Amino acid sequence: MILEQAILSVKPGQSDAFEQAFAEAQAIIASMPGYLSHELHSCIETPDQYLLLVRWRSLEDHTEGFRGSPEYQRWRQLLHHFYEPFPTVEHYQQVFAGSVD
Repeated sequence: MILEQAILSVKPGQSDAFEQAFAEAQAIIASMPGYLSHELHSCIETPDQYLLLVRWRSLEDHTEGFRGSPEYQRWRQLLHHFYEPFPTVEHYQQVFAGSVD
């Protein structure tokens, strides 16, 4: 499993419109081969900033499958105009995990 992480800096005052667009866009990513789950979190300290986490079966499911798909063009159309600056996307592999019972 690969965890994709992106800090999304949304243009000031655009958060409500971004969240509405994301509500539509999330169905696109959820339909992609290799997709496992996603989460979108709003930042408490920084208005208009979000953390996007997407779990994929493999790195290629994201970088080649999703980004190379026609559906990605719709994702871009819905969301990319909200970002300033454009986010850096990074991928992580789990090393340790824990939980509190």
